[in-house]
Amino acid sequence: MTIDLADVPAEFRDAVGAALGAAGVGAGPRESVHLSVELVGEERIRELNREHRDRDRPTDVLSFPLDGAGDVAGPRELGDVVICPEHTEDLTEAAVHGVLHLCGYDHETDAGEMLDLQDRVMAGLW
Repeated sequence: MTIDLADVPAEFRDAVGAALGAAGVGAGPRESVHLSVELVGEERIRELNREHRDRDRPTDVLSFPLDGAGDVAGPRELGDVVICPEHTEDLTEAAVHGVLHLCGYDHETDAGEMLDLQDRVMAGLW
């Protein structure tokens, strides 16, 4: 198993790894995964939110999944998490939230599973 967190700021790597583990991603002996986390300003997150979600306002975190689950050649490219510090109370929690979205969770359609898992991951970090 290889989890490539080179494109994740060092202060978020433990949280991102914990979120991946909790979601069961990267747990297979032959599964390699990569993702990125980027911090951006208010105008950039607003632009992304407008382009991809038709919401013309800044937000805290956006996730852009790339690969679906399943067998792929080479590392599984999970996608990108983009966080706006000006609109985020807890950057670590935003990173966990974004990663869980990359793993296929969606709090807008599930029965609370994603946010429960997010709470468990956060509790485990402290």
